[in-house]
Amino acid sequence: MKFVRFLFVLILVGVVFVVGFGYGRWYSTRPVAVNGRKILYYVDAMHPWYKSDKPGIAPDCGMKLVPIYADGTQAQAAPENRKIAHYRDPKDPAYTSDKPGMNPATGNDLEPVYADTPPSNAIQIGADKQQLVGVRYGQVEWTPDVQTIRAAGRIVPDETRITRIQARTDGWITTVSADFTGKLIAKGDSLLTLYSPELLSAQREYLLAAEARSIMRHSSMQETAGNNDSLVEAARRRLLLLNFTPEQIATLEQTQKPVESTALYSPSNGYIMARNAFPGQRVTPETELYTLADLAGVWVMADIFEADAPRIRLAQSARVSMQGDAAQYFGRVTNVQPQMDPVTRTMKVRLELANPQMRLKPDMFVDVAIDIAGPARLSVPAEAVLDAGTSKTVYVDKGNGYLEPREVQTGERMNGRVEILKGLKAGDRIVTSGTFLLNSETQMKAGR
Repeated sequence: MKFVRFLFVLILVGVVFVVGFGYGRWYSTRPVAVNGRKILYYVDAMHPWYKSDKPGIAPDCGMKLVPIYADGTQAQAAPENRKIAHYRDPKDPAYTSDKPGMNPATGNDLEPVYADTPPSNAIQIGADKQQLVGVRYGQVEWTPDVQTIRAAGRIVPDETRITRIQARTDGWITTVSADFTGKLIAKGDSLLTLYSPELLSAQREYLLAAEARSIMRHSSMQETAGNNDSLVEAARRRLLLLNFTPEQIATLEQTQKPVESTALYSPSNGYIMARNAFPGQRVTPETELYTLADLAGVWVMADIFEADAPRIRLAQSARVSMQGDAAQYFGRVTNVQPQMDPVTRTMKVRLELANPQMRLKPDMFVDVAIDIAGPARLSVPAEAVLDAGTSKTVYVDKGNGYLEPREVQTGERMNGRVEILKGLKAGDRIVTSGTFLLNSETQMKAGR
């Protein structure tokens, strides 16, 4: 009899153990319900990738784990310093109280509503879902208003670097060294040789004056010696005016023989833009033999549209580029023409550019960009604004995964950003990518 009782008790204990173990195994894997909401798991609010199947403390940062409910929402962390505005029934948000307790009508425990609780139209999206839909953030900032005026332009030679070469005397060209248009000439290069009776006579006068000065140098008549010096200087000056160089005069003094065919040298660097010098040609003082252009610096004549003309000022910086050339050239506005073209309704603006590598050629067409600086404006990245036609929306980050759709008023576009006239303030954290998917979530929440 005792053995039967002992066996019965042993079997009963075994049954209780099996039932209890099975109950624990079954219900420990099912979502736990808190205030009628089922909890799937717990996460670290600072590091949402850390998950746990039970409440506790995050091992990496020591923060209290917050639950993730079956409806996809996340409980807000409740640090000690958060101010509680009131309490409400999670199932009946219309019922509120200024103290904790329960709703007598439903029997549900009241939950706190903090002063920093997001607006009612905010949607909550967990960090893992944000990462999935590609949500990125930016800030509302004061940005300088830099607008760019674009225009077509044409390269022309710098008129202050153009040299026109003349013989300054009558004569005949004997030989030509600079013999084709487009040739690069360096300062001091020989251009041609010229036979001129006037030049020959001027050389002889200089030699005679120099000889007379040498003879009268030891004269006791100081006045006569002074006059001879004046005659030599006058003869020297005449040779210089007839395009003789100081080196040619020094050679003349050494050889004491006039040169019948005198070389004409270039006074500057440049390309031959025009040529009117040929062997055997007769020239006069007004004959323009060569036109040289130094292209180390060039001008750009830009056509500015009438609507942009009032914003152009002297010394404004400009960028010049050419098709097929990745390089950019930088210059400044040096002249604004006072008249408008009556046909094209454009105004000519001159830019000065350095051209050390000679890549900018006269009559080339270029693209001109002139930056116009203005006052700073409150702006956001253009992709942050969701334009629905009748309204424009920006999503503002309210913390803990809450995103508030906020209607804004926008102004002008500025280099990939949009001016904000109303609805945001500087420093607001906003969504800059993934706004279309967030708008879908908002529409679903509103039941549209």
